[in-house]
Amino acid sequence: MSKYTLLKSRKFFIALSCLVLSSFAPQKMAAQSVTVDVSIDSLQIMIGEQAKIQLQVSLDAKQKAIFPHFKDSLLKGIEIINIAKPDTQYLNNRQRLLITQKYTITSFDSALYYIPPFSIMVGSKEYKSKSLALKVYSPRVDVSHPDHYYPQKGVMNPPFVWSDWVGTIFLSILGIPLMFLIVYLIIRFRDNKPIIRHIKIEPKIPPHQQAMKEIERIKTEKIWQKGHSKEYYTELTDTLRTYIQDRFGFSAMEMTSSEIIEKLMDVEAKDINDLKFLFQTADLVKFAKHDPMMNENDSNLLNAISFINETKAEEQVDKKPVPTEITVEEKRSRRAKVLLSVGIVILSACVAAIIAHIALRLADLFL
Repeated sequence: MSKYTLLKSRKFFIALSCLVLSSFAPQKMAAQSVTVDVSIDSLQIMIGEQAKIQLQVSLDAKQKAIFPHFKDSLLKGIEIINIAKPDTQYLNNRQRLLITQKYTITSFDSALYYIPPFSIMVGSKEYKSKSLALKVYSPRVDVSHPDHYYPQKGVMNPPFVWSDWVGTIFLSILGIPLMFLIVYLIIRFRDNKPIIRHIKIEPKIPPHQQAMKEIERIKTEKIWQKGHSKEYYTELTDTLRTYIQDRFGFSAMEMTSSEIIEKLMDVEAKDINDLKFLFQTADLVKFAKHDPMMNENDSNLLNAISFINETKAEEQVDKKPVPTEITVEEKRSRRAKVLLSVGIVILSACVAAIIAHIALRLADLFL
């Protein structure tokens, strides 16, 4: 191989290598480049109007950009109304990243503002955008014709619309039964009576059976043997008075012993001398502190049983027992009182809120 041929082949390989390196180098540099662009949608606004600034950063997908932090103003005279959430978009098969940040600004001072470049930190390097300008001007006022301008208008009352008062009308209707319920619960709370009364229906017991049931109880307790003669005769005569009242139909519970005997002599033909002796003994024990003998107490108990058996009404075999309604009222428990108190307080608060709401609505309507 000659020197000329060798030299020519070396130049070819050098040129080929340069060509390959030059083809890869732009891509690598482009992949690592960062561009910052900023734009504003309006170069001039009137006082109080708004403008939007769009800041875009294009960088490698593996890099991280730090945007400038603003509080409430971009610079003196330009206020920031809103900072939108950054929008991220991938490019070039997710090799590049485009981040867009939007700022909504306004101003209330007419002037020509110079907005300095925005600084973006990517890694440890700072990149800056171009600067912006914003012209804020005031509306022109023709002071030579003041009659063309009018003073500030007063507050206008909105028209009356029934649909706006549906809730208030419903609350008004609801508040009336709630107030009656509160009054009812307060009365029940003071009377210490249950809110709901329990009513039991039981078959009516004939007077002689009820009396014999009470006498059997007195006989079993034998309280006269314990020295309680007054209590014994009180219970025995009360049982007889109740039986006489239910059997013969006159108010024996409110009559004296002598009046009961006289009334029985008019309505009953049987001998009632034993019953008369029983009532006389009971009066002596209750009012004269008489202490009867043991056999005398037993005799009077037997006389009471004999009187009931001799004067009881004849039972009809085919007659059905007449049911009797018995209303049972139990005293309210402590837990029920607490719950009732809480219920009264809650209902009262609801009624107060309803009244306050209605008063405010009426005040807004007429004042």
